[in-house]
Amino acid sequence: MDTISAQSALTDTSRHYLELEEKYGAHNYHPLPVVLNRGAGVYVWDVDGKRYYDYLSGYSAVNQGHCHPAIIDSLIEQAQRLTLTSRAFHSDLLGEYARFITDYFRYDKVLPMNTGVEAVETAIKLCRRWGYQVKGIPENKAKIIVCADNFHGRTSTVISFSTDPSSNSRFGPYMGGFEIIPYNDAEALGRALQDKNTAGFLVEPIQGEAGVVVPDEGYLRKAKEYCEQAGVLFIGDEIQTGLCRTGLMLACDHEQVRPDILILGKALSGGVLPVSAVLADDDIMLTIRPGEHGSTYGGNPLACKVAMTALSVLKEEKMAENAAVMGALLRKELNALQSPCIETVRGKGLLNAIVIRHSNPAAAWELCMALRENGLLAKPTHGDKIRLAPPLIITREQLLDSVGIIRESLKLLEK
Repeated sequence: MDTISAQSALTDTSRHYLELEEKYGAHNYHPLPVVLNRGAGVYVWDVDGKRYYDYLSGYSAVNQGHCHPAIIDSLIEQAQRLTLTSRAFHSDLLGEYARFITDYFRYDKVLPMNTGVEAVETAIKLCRRWGYQVKGIPENKAKIIVCADNFHGRTSTVISFSTDPSSNSRFGPYMGGFEIIPYNDAEALGRALQDKNTAGFLVEPIQGEAGVVVPDEGYLRKAKEYCEQAGVLFIGDEIQTGLCRTGLMLACDHEQVRPDILILGKALSGGVLPVSAVLADDDIMLTIRPGEHGSTYGGNPLACKVAMTALSVLKEEKMAENAAVMGALLRKELNALQSPCIETVRGKGLLNAIVIRHSNPAAAWELCMALRENGLLAKPTHGDKIRLAPPLIITREQLLDSVGIIRESLKLLEK
């Protein structure tokens, strides 16, 4: 079923935009049939003027809320001065940004990139280079351990170690050098680390795209201990889980784990433009020399200015603290619904999901359509799971209003 036929009650205005995408755009997404043209705070509006709670937040890129005034002011101010120099020249903001973000996260160096998957690719290259140059792994033998059901992006390298058929089916040949182990299984990691050619362990602290799968308490800490004992780099993909989303600045902070390589993206710009970063200490970062890795837009002045503001408002407005309190309230209220159609409520901070129990395999999609009709936008993942991740500025009143919408929408499935 295509996007247009998925919902018959579309206005002519909405249908016009959907038909344009259907005719001229690649069919690599299956969006909810809603056409948005404005956002502010926790809300977005469609082309017909209807307001919705945004419970996806651009896959956690809009942690600070849509069009945060301070971030937009920084964007406009810098856009009127200088947007891009490329790394062929210096800018007055790259050094300032590098000092700011390394102080912020307590690392020696930053390698700025644009998209999240570019940062993942960068971390993989950096880990392999470290493995050869520092650890002494024989050339072309370096291995990186990853977890089943991971999602680190969709480039050719990254889909090579995906276990999701929709990501990697018929896109081969694939890149080698990865070993897939079960997620949330420290002992499986320990066994895999016995291979002396292992350079790194790449892991999401919480698996977001898999349906907000939260590992057992102590898993990340044990994984980091095993990596240290084996002389292997712990690579934390905090693109979706980081920047206050789970109630602390980083999801790894819940277990006092400091990744050897930290990957950030999404909310690093507050949803304004693509900005990502890889952070590491000198012994890792300085294994890459001039000319061996780069990006035309990486570290551009506009991105530097916006990222510093986006990071500043996270602390200034205590968004981690609000995420922790509001997340606990959301899970409490969802469990209190006692809906027979909700099998599980899980999450941490304001990264949450419900797992739908229903004989209809399209039930999660139909619930999201009902939520849309009632003024809340969410999207299924992996069939029966719905992420609930509003901007971190959501208030108690707004959250309880949202739960009311979810309660009313569930009645469609409970009939």
